[in-house]
Amino acid sequence: MIVLGVDPGSRTTGYGLIERTTRGLTCAGYGYVSPPPNIPFYERLHSIFQSMVDLMKQFNPEEMAVEEVFYAKNVKSSLKLGHARGAVMIAAVQCGVKIFEYSPLEIKKAVVGYGRASKNQVRSMVKVILGLKEDLGYDTSDALAAAICHANWAQFAR
Repeated sequence: MIVLGVDPGSRTTGYGLIERTTRGLTCAGYGYVSPPPNIPFYERLHSIFQSMVDLMKQFNPEEMAVEEVFYAKNVKSSLKLGHARGAVMIAAVQCGVKIFEYSPLEIKKAVVGYGRASKNQVRSMVKVILGLKEDLGYDTSDALAAAICHANWAQFAR
């Protein structure tokens, strides 16, 4: 089973693909989508949507894990994040990918064992769990963490 994890953002949307095999979890790919900042916001949303559709067509994930909306002090940032999340979710629906949502606390707990873990701790554990040597950006490591969280929950749900 291939799981796509997504960390949506209007400036940078991270993604990570993992595969559960009999030997455990392996990384199938990762990266980020970063539309040009000088284009209108609606065009950035379309770029995120189209990039996610292309990614889903390339890797054919069965399921997608995405972080639930959290409350932020800046309302404008929260709204933009919600729009980016919506673009990602619509892409998944269009491609027939099942969507699962997890809170930041659930994701951190699944990966680090502690729900208040720092981004550095999450990134370090993602690298250990998946056996990655290269440095990861926070958007990418957060996306892989969401995928790991879902793969672990899905294993128990089955």
